Amino acid sequence: MLKISKGKISRPQKVVIYGPEGIGKSSLAAQFPDPVIIDTEGGTSHMDVRRIDKPKTWDELLSIIKEVALTPGVCKTLVIDTADWAEQLIVSYLCAKYKQQSIESFGYGKGYTYMSEEFSRMLSLCDLVIAAGIHTVITAHAKMRKFEQPDEMGAYDRWEMKLSKQTAPLLKEWCDILLFCNYRTFVVTSENDSKKAQGGKRVIYTSHHPAWDAKTRVPLPEILDLDYANIAVAVEGQTKQQASDITDELSDGYTVYDRFRQLTAESGFTEDDVRRVVAMKGHFSEDTPVKDYGDAFITGWIFKYWPQITEIIERTKKEDNE
Repeated sequence: MLKISKGKISRPQKVVIYGPEGIGKSSLAAQFPDPVIIDTEGGTSHMDVRRIDKPKTWDELLSIIKEVALTPGVCKTLVIDTADWAEQLIVSYLCAKYKQQSIESFGYGKGYTYMSEEFSRMLSLCDLVIAAGIHTVITAHAKMRKFEQPDEMGAYDRWEMKLSKQTAPLLKEWCDILLFCNYRTFVVTSENDSKKAQGGKRVIYTSHHPAWDAKTRVPLPEILDLDYANIAVAVEGQTKQQASDITDELSDGYTVYDRFRQLTAESGFTEDDVRRVVAMKGHFSEDTPVKDYGDAFITGWIFKYWPQITEIIERTKKEDNE
């Protein structure tokens, strides 16, 4: 039977902030609610923030993200600063694993394919952080490159994330809010017709432009001063009613089992997938329906260890297909 819901679904936000070096990406991310920063590049030493020391390996970074997902009370916002330094950890990991000198030496672009697969693993873990009720912010440096539309004459400069062509689209598609930060300058003409740039105010761009990518699912002005207060409604406004919404659902007959069905549907799994894992761990036989497990087991084991359960399911499915 189809379970059709109506209206807005409140959940934490997936945010990407990118811009040129020194613009204030980390400072902006640090203004999000109760943040903890995974400092992949060691760039927050001058800031009075809670941070997790720079991970030395790719596996260590993934382990940290997973641990945050399993410890919801540790923060309200997880910040990964920055994506391009995380990408460098992937390169080191892949070169060591496959005994290659560089990502280019794999041949036929295979190294970049492996990189995008690893980057997707990180985003999947970030989704578990979101499921745990924690906002997730990923920062990235920006770079300028020549861009040419296939159906137009000429080329122009545009800002892009300082990531490979394989991973940048993954990050843009993953996020709910994509913010481009830059200095806003003005070109003025003097009396002798010479032109010069003035200004330099730090701003946030929230909508797409030929010279950069940006988006937000909550209407915001196209240009804002670089201050978290100006984007707070797009972040916190989506979660303020979350606790009361859950209470209303339960009072309307929304059960723990219903929550379980919703969780599996969002993850793309079936009840059979979960029952298989539960049986593997020796809790119930595989033919026992999940609704017969009881609310205490569903909340105290399935919900609590959902990140590990999803990892087992994905690994098992991969092994079955090999």
